[in-house]
Amino acid sequence: MKKMLFIFNPRSGKAQIKNKLMEILDIFAKSGYELIVHVTQGPRDATQAAATLGKSVDLVVCSGGDGTLNETINGLMELEKIPILGYIPAGSTNDFATSLKISRNMITAAQTVVSGVPYPIDIGCFCRERHFVYIAAFGAFTEVAYLTSQDFKNVLGHQAYFMEGMKSLTSIKSYVLRVECDSVVLEGDFIFGMITNTISVGGFKGLVAQDVALNDGEFEVLLIRTPKTPLDFTNIINYMFLKEEPNEYVHKLRTSCIKIFPEEPIDWVLDGEFGGSRREVEIFNLKKQIKILRNPQKKQ
Repeated sequence: MKKMLFIFNPRSGKAQIKNKLMEILDIFAKSGYELIVHVTQGPRDATQAAATLGKSVDLVVCSGGDGTLNETINGLMELEKIPILGYIPAGSTNDFATSLKISRNMITAAQTVVSGVPYPIDIGCFCRERHFVYIAAFGAFTEVAYLTSQDFKNVLGHQAYFMEGMKSLTSIKSYVLRVECDSVVLEGDFIFGMITNTISVGGFKGLVAQDVALNDGEFEVLLIRTPKTPLDFTNIINYMFLKEEPNEYVHKLRTSCIKIFPEEPIDWVLDGEFGGSRREVEIFNLKKQIKILRNPQKKQ
């Protein structure tokens, strides 16, 4: 029989999987899979499960939010032979599922796992130590993702991020840094940066680019310089969300590799989870590193 490892986070979203679990398992069993089921017990548990149990299966399926997906992929990246990945989104925002056009209906997503086709996606490598699926970010609002409690996320969904984000408006920190990206070098004060491979960030589409490809070997990069006046900050927000005229504070780039050298350590967020405090960062793209199942009729 084909073997499947099913990793799920019982607390993601509004713990909705508890009402769908038996139906999901039935779909997998009827498709001929011998099941190994792992219920995550805490941070990094999905990584350990994927790394230790993933080597003996044909397919690894994870269910949870973007953080659970990140942990699972980090575990798979430790394997010599990476099995195909299936994903059942069950988080508050599910940015990467949006990019892949995977249904937020858990039963529909489970059916996609057994009937879908493998689609290769790029994976980001962060400081040659950790991996991310769709975003590595620093600066304004990024701490909201990992400081907001799971219970708060469950109750309010991605509105929780907005509420916590508004609190941080009065304490936005500026970072002095140098950015090297292909032939481009940027220096100065910045309040935010993100390196992405997604069409949706925090539930918003098109923040970086409209024509994102998930397997072209390149990241979309967004860097925002420190505004000098409240009007400058307003203009940045208008450009980001209302698509008004570009301004001198916003830089958009495409690259397969980027290096960032700050004057002091910066806290990073990887797929919504804390990625550590770093003095120097190198991020590069691993093209088409993992194959994930999605509907064959969906076009990217």
